[in-house]
Amino acid sequence: MSITCGIDWAESHHDVALVDDGGKVVARQRISTGVEGFSGLLSLIAEQGGTPESTPIGIETEKSVMVVALTGAGFTVYPINPRAVARYRERHGQAGGKSDAGDAAVLANILRTDQHMHRPLATISEHALAIKALARQHQEAIWALNQTTSRLRSVLLEFYPNAVTTFANLKHHAATAILTAAPTPHAAAKLTGRRVVAILHRCGRRNDSSLVEKILTGLKAPALRQPTRVETALGTTVQQLIAIVEAMRTAVDTLETQLAEEFTAHPMAATLRSAPGLGPVLAARILAEIGDDPHRFTSAAGLRAFAGTAPVTRASGRSHYVKARKVRNKRLGDACHWWAFSMLTKSPGARAHYDRRRAAGDHHNAALRNLANKLLGRLWWCMAHDQPWDDTAAWPPPTSTPETAAA
Repeated sequence: MSITCGIDWAESHHDVALVDDGGKVVARQRISTGVEGFSGLLSLIAEQGGTPESTPIGIETEKSVMVVALTGAGFTVYPINPRAVARYRERHGQAGGKSDAGDAAVLANILRTDQHMHRPLATISEHALAIKALARQHQEAIWALNQTTSRLRSVLLEFYPNAVTTFANLKHHAATAILTAAPTPHAAAKLTGRRVVAILHRCGRRNDSSLVEKILTGLKAPALRQPTRVETALGTTVQQLIAIVEAMRTAVDTLETQLAEEFTAHPMAATLRSAPGLGPVLAARILAEIGDDPHRFTSAAGLRAFAGTAPVTRASGRSHYVKARKVRNKRLGDACHWWAFSMLTKSPGARAHYDRRRAAGDHHNAALRNLANKLLGRLWWCMAHDQPWDDTAAWPPPTSTPETAAA
């Protein structure tokens, strides 16, 4: 008798179900998330005659430390998309009932009936997993920084509109440095040219009298004001938000430095960096999401679908249309979008392909997505064969025909 295992995971506990080859639930158990729970799971599987080699495990995540422990013990783990679990649940009941124990059984039955339709967790090296952790946290830190900067701008609009008009881009170090010295309209009125010059010098900006004059004129321009006590309170808020922004900038820089060091030491770094437009950050993000398992994607089509650059066709009756893929690895898709954008100035062949798509009627993002689709196909070949990028091979000249030759 063969068995399959389903785990419905949660923050404080996991529900486990074991199903035999006839679809009968032979064991259920709620386990803790720590070492004791993991030992209990191994014992439960062994009691039913299961082994790491013969018992596949379905779970709705790949990030849990339980998944790391299971793969380390030799089990084959299948991360199942929650949307797929919801559809499988509806196969056996339409009343809308749901429970953690029931979902564990659904996950086990998915592998019992359709294991061949799902992809097991990729085998990725510890080095690549470290790059993935740094790349994702670096990107999360940038998103958090952008969100905090937007919050700063929103607060300034409440009482200090001159600051927003003077500094259109609050991401600049000079903008936040001057706002630290003049966080309110009252403080801006006391700001001197000499003070602005000193602040700009600390930010690496050299003497620019027109810039100094523009800053002073902009901050001191007549404007509507909040009451004094409100202005003071909002000024304190601005100072603290700027302090948070500065700390976030330091965190982003530290993560980026560590990411570059880890990525440069990886064996696949040279292959990825050989592609035009792939700097250390973008290349690291792509490696983080693709992984370094050469057998993870058996074809370029699989990688393109994973990234979401390949479109989806919907056909039913006389209806037939092609649309962008929504279910995808969004981080990889985002990295490929920016890679395609940078290729417009790095590769004449890529630029020509983009221009052809635009001429055919694609809007900007659609043309970039199509270009990214082509780039991923070539990158898959380079990674599969451990060969550097060859832009001539990536964009071969069109094959001549007798008609074009005669012309």
